[in-house]
Amino acid sequence: MAERVAEPAGAGLALFEHRGTPAVQRMVEFAPSTGGLALWVRHHDLQDEHDLAAEPAPVATDGHTLFYSAAFEALTVAQQVGLVAHEVLHIALRHPQRYLDLQQLLGDVDLRLFNVCADAIVNSTLGHLNWLKLMPSAVQLDRLLESALGTVQGIDKSLLEWDVERLYRAIDDRQSPPAGARSGKRQQGGGNQSSPGAKGRSPASQASADQAAGGSGAVDDQPQHGPRQDGPRAAAARALGAHTPPDLRPDAAMASAPEAEAEMAREWSERLLRAHAGDGAFSMLRTLLADLPRTRTPWEQVLRTQLARGLATKPEISWSRPTRSYIANQGRCGAHRRLPWEPGHGATRRVPRLVVVVDVSGSIEDTLMARFASEIEAIARRLEAALVLVIGDDRVRRVEHLAPGTLKPGRFSLRDIEFHGGGGTNFTPLLEEADRHRPDIAVVLTDLDGPARFRPRWPVLWAVPDTQAPPVAPFGRVLSLR
Repeated sequence: MAERVAEPAGAGLALFEHRGTPAVQRMVEFAPSTGGLALWVRHHDLQDEHDLAAEPAPVATDGHTLFYSAAFEALTVAQQVGLVAHEVLHIALRHPQRYLDLQQLLGDVDLRLFNVCADAIVNSTLGHLNWLKLMPSAVQLDRLLESALGTVQGIDKSLLEWDVERLYRAIDDRQSPPAGARSGKRQQGGGNQSSPGAKGRSPASQASADQAAGGSGAVDDQPQHGPRQDGPRAAAARALGAHTPPDLRPDAAMASAPEAEAEMAREWSERLLRAHAGDGAFSMLRTLLADLPRTRTPWEQVLRTQLARGLATKPEISWSRPTRSYIANQGRCGAHRRLPWEPGHGATRRVPRLVVVVDVSGSIEDTLMARFASEIEAIARRLEAALVLVIGDDRVRRVEHLAPGTLKPGRFSLRDIEFHGGGGTNFTPLLEEADRHRPDIAVVLTDLDGPARFRPRWPVLWAVPDTQAPPVAPFGRVLSLR
C-alpha cells in the first residue's frame, strides 16, 4: 500500500529533478535557511555536446540559472554540495550582474580576473563548513590577497572589508601594450578580435571563447591597441585561479531593466540576511559580508521622482476671489467686523515648463543618450509639460521650444543632438538663457567640467555620466547616469 502511494509521487517529482537535486537536499538538511536559497534559483541539465563544450565547468551560472554538465555527476556528493552552494552564492550576491555593471562603468573589465575575485570571496565564505567539500583548486581570499597584493589578513576580517568590485580594482593592473602594437580594427572582448566562427555562437559559448583568450567582453575604448597585458598583481591572480574552470557566464542580453535589477538586489540581500539569522552557527555565510548586494536606486527612477515634484501643476493664487474659510469666518463674525483678506485659488492651471541644458563639449555614449532622451521625452509627455532645450558649450549654440504634445515619433528628438567633444564649457550663459524661459526645474546633461557663476532660483538637476570620481556640483543635485 505504501509502495503504491510512493510510486506516483516519485513519478511526479521526477519532472523537477536535475543533477543537483541530491546536493540541494543536503544543503537544506544541514542549513535549512541558507541552504534553502538554492530553491530560489533555476536549475538546468546540459545535454548536447555543444552546450558541454560551452560550459567546461561542472556547474556554471548566468546569474539566474545553474547549468550542470555531465562532469558534475562524476563528483562525490560532498563536492557536488560545495559546487552548488558556490554557484547559489554567486547568484545571491549578484556577481554576474555586478560584472555587467562594472563593465558599463569602467568599459574594459577582464571577466577571468573578475571570476577569480568572486570565487575567492564565495569560497572563503563556505570554507568553515564540514558538510561540504570545496574543490582542491578553490581560490581562497586570504591567499589571493597575499599573492596578488602582498596583504596578510585573516579570512574573517577580509570578508568584512573586501567586496568584489574593490578587490577587482585593486588586482587589475593590466597595462596597454606598446604604441607599436596595432590591431587595425575596433575590437570586442577587451581587445581580442572575434574569431571567424564567432558569428552565430550562443552567449555562453562566446563568453567561453573570450575567457580562453583572456578577454573581458567589453568594448575597447582604444581600438588601435591590442589586448592589455597583465601586471604583477593581475598575473599572480590569474595564475592562482588557473586550475579553476570559469563558472560565471554573464549575458548582457538577459540583463534586467535598472528598476527590476535594483528590486532583485534588494530581495536577495534581504533573503541572505534572513537566512543567515535563521541558521546561526550553521549558516553557509561565514559572517555578514561586505560583498552583500547593495540596493542602488536607478537614476531613471530618481529622475522621474524629481521632475514629477518639480513639474507638478499647482493652483495659482487669485486675489479676485476669497477662500471658502474666509467666507465662512466672515459669516460667523457678523457684518460689523472685517477679517484679513484670504485670497483663493484660480481654476486655471499654468503649463509646467522643463528646461534641458545639454553640454555638447563633452562626449556621451549613444546608448546612455538614448536612455536619457527616452526618459525626458516620456516625462514631458506624461506631465504635459513644455520643454525648452538649450544646447551649447562655452556659449549658447541652439534653443528649441517644444510645446506639450509635440514630442512624438518622427519629430525633433534629444537623440538628434551631436556632441563635439574636447571643447571648453561655461555654464553661466547656458543657465542665464534657461532663466529667461522661467522654468519650474532644469536638467543639465554634462560632465560638470566648467564654471557656473549664475545661480538660479529654480532647482537644478545635474545629470552626469557615472565615473570613478563623482564630480561636485556648484549647487543643485547630482544625478549619476550609468
